[in-house]
Amino acid sequence: MSDTYKRHRRNLKANLAYYLQPGLSKARIKSFLFKLMPYKSDVPLVRIGGAADGGYLVPDVLDGLVACFSPGVSESMDFDMDMMNRGVPSFMADASVDGLVEDHPLATFDKLFIGPKTDGEFITLDDWVARYAPKSGDMILQMDIEGAEFTTLPTVSDTTLSRFRIVVLELHNMGRVFRAGKLAEYEAMMDKLLCHYTVVHTHVNNCAPLVTAAGVNVPPVLELTLLRHDFVKNAQLQTNLPHPLDKPNVPDREDYTLPSDWAAFKS
Repeated sequence: MSDTYKRHRRNLKANLAYYLQPGLSKARIKSFLFKLMPYKSDVPLVRIGGAADGGYLVPDVLDGLVACFSPGVSESMDFDMDMMNRGVPSFMADASVDGLVEDHPLATFDKLFIGPKTDGEFITLDDWVARYAPKSGDMILQMDIEGAEFTTLPTVSDTTLSRFRIVVLELHNMGRVFRAGKLAEYEAMMDKLLCHYTVVHTHVNNCAPLVTAAGVNVPPVLELTLLRHDFVKNAQLQTNLPHPLDKPNVPDREDYTLPSDWAAFKS
């Protein structure tokens, strides 16, 4: 995530203006943001990874997972190390780095980007999973691909997506929801995910302050945890945030929480 911090710092220094694009309704933006609200279910959450950036809250249904797919390799492998120390092989990919910062017998690395099509240094999630996934069994996806998630995930087949019991996802460039073209991409991604999953945790990454347009507050970077529908029971909208296990991604920066008015955005 260090590159993300640097990019957001550059953006803030440039005093980028956020505004509601003409013709784009505020109601549509609110409807999308409500889809990011988490639901509390009967499954408790546990923290996997470090105490700051690289740590995520996931549902405590990790037993029996046969693989972890983790596109986007940062300076920390805490999440993957935790999974591998639980006996879950971790498959990592990122063309922007030459290798992993730590060795582990259950680690596999590809110098590739995950994207919407397989070409050159890019590979689709379908093709990457087909290369390594066991023939049966549930898996976990932990994706941090610096904004490419919005064009990549809508192209993933339902067959591949349904193999993941849990999806941990970092959403970038969220200030662009105020632009019609970008919002359409974001809506397509969430609609695809919500066919299979329920959002069970949402955490604001404090690498940059909230941005505001038309009275709507949006964090530039969000972390989502989603749980496949068949594991979700008695789901209730969660408004008591942050979660006790949440930690600021950047310990020496002001922390933020999910805007409290999002819960009222349901159309």
